[in-house]
Amino acid sequence: MTSIRDVLGDSLAVSERFRLSLAERDGRLVADHPNEASPLDIAVVEGLDRLEERPPAEPVTVEILGRTVDGRVAGRVVDPDRNGTA
Repeated sequence: MTSIRDVLGDSLAVSERFRLSLAERDGRLVADHPNEASPLDIAVVEGLDRLEERPPAEPVTVEILGRTVDGRVAGRVVDPDRNGTA
């Protein structure tokens, strides 16, 4: 049986990693969700200490977490220097 959590997990891409450009909005680093089916954008809330600049000039690798923050799905910086999608 498919649950709401399963459906949202797929569209939000929980645990997936993406190379994303970040911008600062309302005091948070955010990114557009790369999955067009996602109802939420991404708020990067973990791994910020890995960034040299805020917001970084270049895209960084972000992992999607299984919770929301301020109406966005949470994410964490996992490797600011890695090229391409993890």
